[in-house]
Order: sequence, then C-alpha cells, then structure tokens
Amino acid sequence: MDEYPAPFLNATVHLPCIHQLPRALLAIAGGLLVLHSPVAGAGPIAEAFQARRVAATSDEGDNTFLEPDGGQSAARLPPGTRVERDVAYGPDSAQRLDVYLPAQAQAAPVVFMVHGGAWMVGDKAAAKVVDNKVAHWLPQGVAVVSINYRMSRTPRVLDQVDDVARALALVQARASGWGLDTRRVLVMGHSAGAHLVALMTSDPALATAHGAQPWLGTVALDSAALDVPQIMQKRHYGFYDRVFGADPVFWASVSPLQRLQATPVVPMLLVCSFRRSDSCPPAHAFAARAQGLGGTVTVLPVNLSHADVNGTLGLDGPYTRAVDDFARKSGFLGVR
Repeated sequence: MDEYPAPFLNATVHLPCIHQLPRALLAIAGGLLVLHSPVAGAGPIAEAFQARRVAATSDEGDNTFLEPDGGQSAARLPPGTRVERDVAYGPDSAQRLDVYLPAQAQAAPVVFMVHGGAWMVGDKAAAKVVDNKVAHWLPQGVAVVSINYRMSRTPRVLDQVDDVARALALVQARASGWGLDTRRVLVMGHSAGAHLVALMTSDPALATAHGAQPWLGTVALDSAALDVPQIMQKRHYGFYDRVFGADPVFWASVSPLQRLQATPVVPMLLVCSFRRSDSCPPAHAFAARAQGLGGTVTVLPVNLSHADVNGTLGLDGPYTRAVDDFARKSGFLGVR
C-alpha cells in the first residue's frame, strides 16, 4: 500500500461564504430552513440542510459533501481545443456527457470524470467538476470527459454505476473519431462519483457487462462510502438511508470493499481529506484489503475541504503533481 504522509498538503483554501458563518448561526439557519421549508423532509435539499445543521453543531468540521460544485463552468478553453456537449450514451435525458478535446488530438489519453452530489444532485458542467481539470490537462494533450447519470430523490445506485460503465464504453467505442486512445483512460470521480468509480473498479464485471474495455487507473476523490455496511451500521446522515436503504444484502452489493475482487487489476489512487473523520479511515481499510489481494492502491491524505479536493485539482501545486505522478506510474501520462 503506497501512501503519502498526512502533512503532505497544507494548502490555503478559499471556502464559500457559508463556511465563514459561526457554527451556532449556521445551525439556527439550517434548522429554520428545514422546519419551515415546504419540502422539509421531502427531498435532498431539505436533507442537505439537515445534514449541514447536524454538522454545524458537531465536531466533525468540514461536511461539504452535500453542497453543489459551484455554478456552471465559464472557463475559457485553451486555444485550438474544443468541446462536444451533451453526447448521448443512453435514451434517458440524463445519460449525457461532454467531451473536451485537446488541439489536434491523436491517440490522446482521457480523464473520465464522474461528478458527485450525494447520488441525487450535481452536474457534469459544474465549475468545480471541470474548470481546473480542463485548464490543466488539455494543454498536455489530454482529453477530459465529464458525464451525467440518472439521479432522483430515491437514487438507484446500481443503475448509476451501469450509467458510468455505459458512458465509458461509448467513449471507448467512439475514441478513434475523437482522436482518443481507447486504453489510456484514467477513470475519476468525486464524492458520490468516487463511490461509483470505486465500485466499478472493485468489480470490473460491472463495466465489461456494458462493453467497457480495461482502463489504466482509477482516482477516487474523497469518498466516505467505500465500506457501505460499516456506514449503515453506525450513526450516519439521513440521506444515506434514502440512497442505501435498510437491506444489509443490498449494502454489500453496492459497497466497493465488499465487491473487491480476488485479483484487483486496476491501480487506484484514493484521495481523502483528513479534515473529515469519515474519509481517510475507510480509504486505509480498502487499501489494506486490496493489498492483501495483490492490488495496488495508493492513499493520498490531503489538508483540503471535501469540495476543494475536487475543485482545486488541476491547480499547480503538490496535490495536482501527486495525481499526475500516479497517472505517470499507471502509464497514463508520459514522463515529462
């Protein structure tokens, strides 16, 4: 098990204004919004406020995993690059992806990105999902694909991982027309998206069942849901009940740790925020299990908020360089 030291990063981050409010005020505001909202108790927005209220009155610190990834991207693409938006990979209107292509792409490697949002919200074109990643990788001749998947107030997690696999298969099937390399793919996800890509990596049959070909590596950005049964058997946020239900058999079926195959073939990088008590411990446990099965899993603890683990990736600094280093070791990027 490879591991970067815990004090690897000590970055200064600029958090949204809501994080600058005193905890007591945030707790009161969250409580009022939940109590008086007409949809209180009836959807992910109300549950998000409730989770924020619980977090504000606890010692947990950063709990931004239910927050949106900022507004829609307004990034200017580097000269000569282009984007194809809303490419369909299935009949549902949510089964769409965007392809950011480097200039004169020829056998270009691909960063394949799956957004987060508690399995219920989020968007492929959100600023924190794509802006810094596109700005970093397109000039290096690397394409970036960002996907949407089916979401609802009662998400069907196995349908969502099917969507991830179908989208990957579509990108690989159309790779030659876009000037992409079908094998040099780095699968990446944040938060709920990190859970989905970790699940697909733990059991590659979930991907091959939909025609996806092997990829070179997986980067999971701050997922706390690597061991779903452990989450559900302890005190947890209410939205997890909506996502994972009450059936222990189902918990195991959607848990990356429990789905881990006997011979993991795809190297993984697990980025975890050590500001959160529920992020790095499951990453270490997953890495230990994978190592015991002969797999290669690197744990990268970072001193960043959950949101900034996603949004700052691509900015120049030790965090982005560590991800690039993993990509080079996986054969995804050439040595510069």
